[in-house]
Amino acid sequence: MTRMSGKTVLITGAAKGMGRAHAVRLAEEGADVLLMDVPGEESETELAATARLVEGTGRRAVVGVADIRDFEAVESAVKAGVSVLGPLDVVVANAGICDNPGDSWTIDEEIWNRSIDVNVTGTWHTVKAGVAALNPAGGSVIIVSSTASIKAVPGASHYTAAKHAITGLSKTLANELGGRSIRVNTIHPGAVATAMTINPATFARLRPDLESPTEADAAEALSRRMLLPVPWVEAVDVSNAVLFLASDESRYVTGLQMVIDAGQTQKVA
Repeated sequence: MTRMSGKTVLITGAAKGMGRAHAVRLAEEGADVLLMDVPGEESETELAATARLVEGTGRRAVVGVADIRDFEAVESAVKAGVSVLGPLDVVVANAGICDNPGDSWTIDEEIWNRSIDVNVTGTWHTVKAGVAALNPAGGSVIIVSSTASIKAVPGASHYTAAKHAITGLSKTLANELGGRSIRVNTIHPGAVATAMTINPATFARLRPDLESPTEADAAEALSRRMLLPVPWVEAVDVSNAVLFLASDESRYVTGLQMVIDAGQTQKVA
């Protein structure tokens, strides 16, 4: 597998979930990976596990610990990684959060600000530090957005607003960076089989009619929202889209919003 041979990739939110899947998938195709996630014992343990998975493919992995809300920390981690792996060819701004859902007028201001700070400002910090470290010949910036930037998500206005914002950011970046041979695209996953979807709070939101809904109950509810007969996509399905946009196969693709949602956003009720 050589679709990413000779390329160096930065991935944020790489400790687990989609970030880990992206790291392993790109490494399988020949990429060396700078893995970044937040400080903390649990996160750093998971990040080290991701690094071992990357190294298990025969590629190099460097771990960078930084909260993407802190630009100086992100910049420092990127510089340290580049000093080992060389200039970046790809930036994958994957890190994001969606917590404490509720009606727009009930969301606590601290929760609102945290969503904007992580999902919007953190993405901007990632791109800002990453672009400065890109190979002078050009490269690819991939921002992981959401179907929440394609359609409204009642009960998650803080997340919906943030994801709309980074989609707008990516379109602007595509215009600003095209002349430098840097492509900028967004990925828009729907429900993905990660902890952001597979958790009791999400089950309860999907099945408010049940006192203690299970994963199977949530899957049934989600399946009714899809064109394809599945409740969610797997993380590797999103990673395969990231791989395409990271590779030279998409060398003339920029400003794209690629949706991976089993048809959820296209379904007519």
